[in-house]
Amino acid sequence: MSSPIAGKNVLVTGGCGSIGAEIVSELLTRGPNLVRIVDNSEQRLASLGGSFGDAASAIDCVLANIRDEGQLAVAMHDVDIVFHAAAMKHVSVAEDNPYGAVRTNVTGTRNVVEAAADAEVDRLLGVSTDKAANPTSTMGSTKLIAERFISSFDEHRPPDELTLGSVRFGNVVGTKGSVVPLFYDQIRSGGPLTVTDPSMTRFVMRPEEAARFAIDACLEMDGGEVVVKKMPAMRVGDLAEAMRDHYAPRLGHDPGEVGIDHIGPKPGERYHEKLVAENEVRYADEREDRYVLYPQAETPDVSNDLEGEYTSANTRHMSRDEIIEMVRGTVGDADRDPSPDADVDPATATAASEAGDGSETETEAEPTDLETTAAEPASSGTGAGPRGGDE
Repeated sequence: MSSPIAGKNVLVTGGCGSIGAEIVSELLTRGPNLVRIVDNSEQRLASLGGSFGDAASAIDCVLANIRDEGQLAVAMHDVDIVFHAAAMKHVSVAEDNPYGAVRTNVTGTRNVVEAAADAEVDRLLGVSTDKAANPTSTMGSTKLIAERFISSFDEHRPPDELTLGSVRFGNVVGTKGSVVPLFYDQIRSGGPLTVTDPSMTRFVMRPEEAARFAIDACLEMDGGEVVVKKMPAMRVGDLAEAMRDHYAPRLGHDPGEVGIDHIGPKPGERYHEKLVAENEVRYADEREDRYVLYPQAETPDVSNDLEGEYTSANTRHMSRDEIIEMVRGTVGDADRDPSPDADVDPATATAASEAGDGSETETEAEPTDLETTAAEPASSGTGAGPRGGDE
């Protein structure tokens, strides 16, 4: 059976970011005519563009910034479907730079949507975040506005034109600037792991799962809705302890000698994340693997089993074994060692932390995982990327 992506021209903003790159990889398995990667990092475009082997002929890399309407107008030429994954994602960076957060997450989204409409694109999906549900941070507030803008644009479009919607994720394991690669590097260095509060909880999913869900949601949406993925959650303290106990022996350390420091939450952080806020429950239709949040202006008959909001505190929490299965393969090469007791020289162990600098993640990034629950002391000097924040 032919895929709905087959023969289509697809554009992915933030396509060099962790989620954007996963969406690109998944799209390439579905037979597109072209996948156009839009990103503002020349280095990342050059690196990613050469990584697709035989599929490279279907890739078109465009150096552009979503703040620039002219660049987007050129990039949208002859495009059928758009996945908008570019964003300012770090909570603390957005708190310190609200003007930049608005320009990227709000104005940038408007630019992408209007360019898509002008180019007569068929479908557009915005990638959002659990921070948008009853937001307590600048980043979450800007992402909620982006969701509302997309839904409003869809509501006022002619019925035979561009169909728009959003997908709302929790945290995606192992993405750039996030806590899983940070913890891995801290374990490799012998610790300590820096945790804001072990009782914090976060929704989690793997990057490839997020990509498949986003693509399917885009193809299935009627328009205007926000599609929320059901997912398990983990306690941050369980993540730190599970990673320490699993990876320390593989990296040449005694788990008992690798400490865990509790450093306290940062501005804008929540102890428990939300995917469906209390004021959204009345608009939420429950499906097997998702909730569909319909526009509040025109809500069809909906049903769900939610008792209050859907949070990482009231969903199923993963065991430590499940956490390791979730994390496995997303960082480093320690899991490739068939012997858990093998001696590994931490000085030569390979790290896979992908944290970028603030300029890269500020304008072309994507949902990341759990970084709001861990931070690196300023004196550590490990180069794990900008402090705070996730999307």
